[in-house]
Amino acid sequence: MKAIGKYIVIEEIKEQITTNSGILLTSDDSDQLRYKKGLVVIPGTSVDTVKKGDTIYYDKRAGHSMILNENMVSIISENDIVVVL
Repeated sequence: MKAIGKYIVIEEIKEQITTNSGILLTSDDSDQLRYKKGLVVIPGTSVDTVKKGDTIYYDKRAGHSMILNENMVSIISENDIVVVL
């Protein structure tokens, strides 16, 4: 399977979010954050910014989800990436 054009298949990375003072945020609090962390599984044929295995932050409202090989993945556009780690 390969992603076409500027689309990217990613897996969401669940992370615990803490404040600067060390307080752990609940899942409700972290849901209010605009960006999610993800792992690039399959970059599209026209994607220049990221490669397979890159960790990214992307707009949580972007794309759509599907099941691929029994794993939940998201399909986003390259334009939805805000940070590559």
